[in-house]
Amino acid sequence: MSTTNLEGWRGAFQDFTRDHGYEPLRVEGRLPEDLSGTLLRVGPVVFGVGGRPYGHWFDGDGGVLAVRFGGGQAQGAARRIETPSIRADRAAGRLGHSLYGSTVPWWRRLTGKVLGKNAANTSVMACNGRFYALYEAGLPTELSTEDLRTLAETDLGVIVHHFSAHPHRVPERHASYNFGMRYGRTTLLDLYALPDGAAARYLGAVPLPGATMIHDFIATPRHLVFFVSPLRLNIPRMLLGLGAFAENLEWKAALGTRVLVVPIDDLSRPLWFETEPFFAWHFGNAFERGEELVVDYVRHLDFGTHRWLQQVGRGGATTDTGGVLHRATLNLQTRTFRSEERSTRACEFPRVAPAARTQEHRHLYVSAYTGAGALRGPHDAVGRVDMHTGQETLFNLGPAGQYVSEPVFTPRAHATRDDDGYVLTQVYDAPSRLTHVAVLDARAPDAPPLARVWFEHAFPLTFHGDFVPTA
Repeated sequence: MSTTNLEGWRGAFQDFTRDHGYEPLRVEGRLPEDLSGTLLRVGPVVFGVGGRPYGHWFDGDGGVLAVRFGGGQAQGAARRIETPSIRADRAAGRLGHSLYGSTVPWWRRLTGKVLGKNAANTSVMACNGRFYALYEAGLPTELSTEDLRTLAETDLGVIVHHFSAHPHRVPERHASYNFGMRYGRTTLLDLYALPDGAAARYLGAVPLPGATMIHDFIATPRHLVFFVSPLRLNIPRMLLGLGAFAENLEWKAALGTRVLVVPIDDLSRPLWFETEPFFAWHFGNAFERGEELVVDYVRHLDFGTHRWLQQVGRGGATTDTGGVLHRATLNLQTRTFRSEERSTRACEFPRVAPAARTQEHRHLYVSAYTGAGALRGPHDAVGRVDMHTGQETLFNLGPAGQYVSEPVFTPRAHATRDDDGYVLTQVYDAPSRLTHVAVLDARAPDAPPLARVWFEHAFPLTFHGDFVPTA
């Protein structure tokens, strides 16, 4: 990567201040007529308070970006999210709540208990006609479907403590599932169901072997699958207020990684598998094959990626350790676990077509790097991996200096294959210092984008999003 481009991507980490509802976006190219719905994306958009920068990218105050597609046109909206704790810290002009990588100075802790901050900065959930911003150390934050304004935090009537930023849909059950972490004498995994057209349900809790951190999981028609890495939280240091949450996470490779499989219909009979140590932030998909569960995920050798994630938001000082795409096979009868590398390219944020969820899929889409020289900055490529042949293809994003977010697939009308559709990705264009959403043809990655829809401003790179088709 050239020095110019290395400097350029830093513009994707500037505080966002131009809140606005839906307004027409400039369309470059031609939008497909059958692309109809709303792309929603959530990420950190304000990176400090009171003149003090946060300690980690994960700590930034959340914001939401949306594009409505329809009739060959696009409208865009962008807003900072205003949870009670974000508002309180902004009004005080200082950090008054603990975060993943930032904490309140010890002398301020003497005045009383310090609560966690709901940064509402990780993902988005569209559920039963409502929109929510998600943050795994807090409650869902409901957003207006009309203009994205913040409405209120909610426990959905059932949330015991926290609610993960990664719910997963199981089409066969007409429901989505999620979890929350609860620390105490025993660390508990609280499990939730979100049925279509009905109220959320609390399913129960599964105890975990120690105070760990789980960011994501995956679902099949009958099971929920968790990778429990040998990451352990130093509870005594946390209770004494010594350092932020991330500073008290310890990698203990000797413990190995344990895989937890929870039968959806019987939480009392979880299955455990033991394997070598590794870490996974994100899953792509999973499906059942007889007595086997097949799971696609991005595998990291250890938790070293945490350091890169901390520094990239400050301008990048280290090289990304780079996770790679793996396929794991779990045999429920023999209790064996094996995992095979399916791509050598450093990548993250794996996604499949919505119709392929919990089914055997062929294509998987990732955000990736064009080469080793790009590893110091954000992802600068979108990739498609053929899980049958192993073929990797990078999409043509156009000129240099394009930095991308997680790809989101939406099918063409009457699609019958999992590459018959469009890949949408938020892009920070370093040369212009503006943000656009690129609409890519999933069947023709070598072709330039079908269209780009441009905002009149930059918006920081978001973590996760989803596409809500027009009803």
